Amino acid sequence: MNRRTLIASLGLAGLAWSRARAASALPVVASFSILADMVRCVGGEAVAVTAFVGPDQDVHTYDPRPKDLRTLMAASLLVQNGLGLEGWMVRLTGSAGFKGRIVTATEKVVPRTMAETRGVIATDPHAWQDPRNAVLYVQAILEGLVAADGANAALYRANAEEYSARIAETDAWIMRTLKPIEMERRRIITTHDAFGYYGARYGIEFLAAEGISTESEPSARAIAALVEQIRREKVGAVFIENMTGDRMARMLARETGAVLGGTVYSDALSRPDGPAPTYLGMLRYNTALFAAAMRG
Repeated sequence: MNRRTLIASLGLAGLAWSRARAASALPVVASFSILADMVRCVGGEAVAVTAFVGPDQDVHTYDPRPKDLRTLMAASLLVQNGLGLEGWMVRLTGSAGFKGRIVTATEKVVPRTMAETRGVIATDPHAWQDPRNAVLYVQAILEGLVAADGANAALYRANAEEYSARIAETDAWIMRTLKPIEMERRRIITTHDAFGYYGARYGIEFLAAEGISTESEPSARAIAALVEQIRREKVGAVFIENMTGDRMARMLARETGAVLGGTVYSDALSRPDGPAPTYLGMLRYNTALFAAAMRG
């Protein structure tokens, strides 16, 4: 066999192996991009993961499409956040007649509450913003993968242990990064109230014009109260979130003199070529922007 024929044969063999591996991988669907990244980190090459709500998309307002039914019906495992985040999920699973396993990642999380735009107290679903909760997410995902695919249990457990260690390292890095910042400077403005768990973990007060959902506009009274608070407390920067428009942030900056601090990632990762393509990358990127703004 000559060299060219050998190379071609090896290429075909590699392609066949890749297809065989893909065919044998456990089909998993996650509700949105952050969960999908976590599942990939725990499942590794043994899983094939699809996210209903992709990078830079809003999980709150997502409207399932016909292809989502086909994706769900082909899956062995569904991973969802819970805590009311995916209001559309019950309708989708019902329409698909889904019979596979369902993992609710927040099952062991102690939830926080928050005030919506109209003053209604609701459960805050953004629990992944506290890395300690992310470790609980990983445990729930691990249990679901092992139950669905026991043959790869050892791989899943090893991956989960390694990933949990990296989450803990990121948590410690955030603590070190924010430690020098005086408490009186720890105030941040975002256009969507998604950082309550992060703020509670790291001692930061987050102000937002919108509540738990991005579906509705805040009232004029709520905006006026926020503008007054920003002026009174001299908060220096307003952050836009990647899945929302910048109209609100620009208006707040114009009315208060605060600067636009950049785009942060809360409910969705960036695309692979963006600054926050993974969950841990998102935490580090956001923290760097927040720290710079609070230091002034």
